[in-house]
Amino acid sequence: MDKYIEMIRIRFLMMLAYRTNYYSGILIYGINIGAYYFLWSAIYGGKGNIEGLSITQMVTYVAVSWMARAFYFNNIDREMATEIKEGKVAVELIRPYSYLGMKTMQGLGEGLFRFFFFSIPGLIIVYFIFPIEFSASPVTWGLFLLSLVFSFFINMQINLLTGITTFFLFNNDGLIRAKRVVIDLFSGLLLPISFYPIWAQNIMGYLPFQGISYIPSMIFTNGFKGADVYQGLLFQALWSVVLLIPISLIWWAARKRLVIQGG
Repeated sequence: MDKYIEMIRIRFLMMLAYRTNYYSGILIYGINIGAYYFLWSAIYGGKGNIEGLSITQMVTYVAVSWMARAFYFNNIDREMATEIKEGKVAVELIRPYSYLGMKTMQGLGEGLFRFFFFSIPGLIIVYFIFPIEFSASPVTWGLFLLSLVFSFFINMQINLLTGITTFFLFNNDGLIRAKRVVIDLFSGLLLPISFYPIWAQNIMGYLPFQGISYIPSMIFTNGFKGADVYQGLLFQALWSVVLLIPISLIWWAARKRLVIQGG
């Protein structure tokens, strides 16, 4: 376990060395939140609430969704694709640790850096600019943080699946870009799941994407209450386990047909 903890520390320090990019990212995310604030203000147009969310809850939802994205987002799938194409994965596979486990820990180290140096400062800044309402309940904060951990692992596992496909496709840049669009759209980042048509909500109920952004954001804004909170957490926990099955099967098949381009 010590080597995996060391990987978290190394990736955290590596991100710290290039932290200027993330300070500028706070500005970019702030602009995105501002754009959504004016958009939703126009949509609400003085209405008390839409789909059970007030304008304050909606702005809070948007801010939390984007700042949470800074934690769970990473480019591990793209890194894996590059290592497979360049043949570096062959060296990684003979080292005394799990390649997928190592990638997960690297993603966690990057996520922790983003959480402390991006998400928290970003939320504080937008709190003084836009009408955001933070819950005073430590229970809500605790459930939100637990949900955020699940969201990281669901997103991480989807990234691992996407990265592994490089063994079969050799060039999966299009798939990686498509995956990012699908996650942003179906996770509730761009639009809360409750705003979709009922038939679309029913389909999304069978997919893991809402466990990435929608559930933690709804918990934070108190859009979920009582049993809905624990059902959301159970949904995330189940998908965190279920996704391990296709990862294991595809990884087993991928290792049997390892072909390094150019070598």
